[in-house]
Amino acid sequence: MPRRLLHSTIIFMNYRRLFVENTTVFLTIVTQDRMPIIIEHVGALLSAINETKQYYTFEIFAYIFMPDHIHLLLKPENIEKYPKIIHSIKYNFRRILDVGIAMPTYSALKYSNSVISPQNRKKLFQNRYYEHTIRDENDLYKHLDYIHYNSVKHLNIAPKDWEYSSFKEFVERGNYELDWCNFNDKHNIMSMNLE
Repeated sequence: MPRRLLHSTIIFMNYRRLFVENTTVFLTIVTQDRMPIIIEHVGALLSAINETKQYYTFEIFAYIFMPDHIHLLLKPENIEKYPKIIHSIKYNFRRILDVGIAMPTYSALKYSNSVISPQNRKKLFQNRYYEHTIRDENDLYKHLDYIHYNSVKHLNIAPKDWEYSSFKEFVERGNYELDWCNFNDKHNIMSMNLE
């Protein structure tokens, strides 16, 4: 038994990401200590994404921005670049907040009844993130549902009422009904845990 544990630890330490060309990647990016700063600074996040697009070619197929995490379905032109894309988005978000472009300074950012400390100013996101390569059409639909259900899961807000997601774009395309997310939808989605 100890050998298996040691072997598992080694595999974890040598973790490698999967790069399959011409695929879409589902990503979960979480703030450090689950600080609820994203919605308050969604303009900075959108600016960070736009700045990243100046250096990397990618499409965000679907998204949801939550107070303390982000889910994306990302299709990069070069699949091996998605870790750099994520790093760039995080870096640009922090930089935009640092220079205070139409944003309050860090001392004004509050969470858990305390101000973000100076030592945590550079650490707005967890180092790692969750990624999953979309395998087929069924897998894609499951992850789309999971993304758009997130406002119900965490905030008890219907997808049609949460403005920080791609849900309404998908409704306009005819992929969802505006009142999507009935009991059966919830049951199927709740069985997935992708955070």
